[in-house]
Amino acid sequence: MLYACETGSRAWGFPSPDSDYDVRMIYKHPLDWYLTLSEKKDNVEYMSDDKEIDLTGWDIRKSLKLLFKSNASLLERIQSPIVYTQKEGFVEDYLNFAKQCYSPISTLYHYLKLAEKSFEEVTVLKEYRLKRMFYALRGSMACKWIMSRNEMPPILFTKMVEELDLSLDLKFRIAELIEFKAIKSEAYMHSGEKMVFRFIEETILEAKSKANSLPGRKVKQVDLDSYFKKVVI
Repeated sequence: MLYACETGSRAWGFPSPDSDYDVRMIYKHPLDWYLTLSEKKDNVEYMSDDKEIDLTGWDIRKSLKLLFKSNASLLERIQSPIVYTQKEGFVEDYLNFAKQCYSPISTLYHYLKLAEKSFEEVTVLKEYRLKRMFYALRGSMACKWIMSRNEMPPILFTKMVEELDLSLDLKFRIAELIEFKAIKSEAYMHSGEKMVFRFIEETILEAKSKANSLPGRKVKQVDLDSYFKKVVI
């Protein structure tokens, strides 16, 4: 086991009382496991009977292949504020490599898709799940972060809200909604929030117009191979 952390709403900073635990892991096998031509299972999955614990793990090789593509989920989880276990020195090295793999254009498209899909779901209904609106809000906030800063988005939603150039009214309303969500179940239905909706809509339009002008990743395949060998050997 190289690393295990919490992701999802608990790590993002806006859980509900009945939010489940989204545990994500990165692990490695002994060297001989990789020295074969046969394809082997490179992930593990587990869901507790009460569905309170959702656990997924990826082998380091699978993890690095995805990280090389600037996989947003991996960029997030290596920054998780809730770490269950880690091999000494792994997080620092992995995070440094993640920063090299970070592609603003690829990552923005990931969050843009998240924002668009979630926003479409909430705008067609008079009442919608507050959870879905937060997905749209988090996706658009990450887009805003990518467009305004030369660094990958933090996993903590509140960090983006606090440090981005947003109106005080919007920041205050988001803080209220986070507190409100903390006492409501996942199934709670919400309505309204024109100011928040306007921010999401405007950010989606801005992201669409600027996406293709953003740069790609800096790391090369040879760097990926070198880091993989370092971790495994």
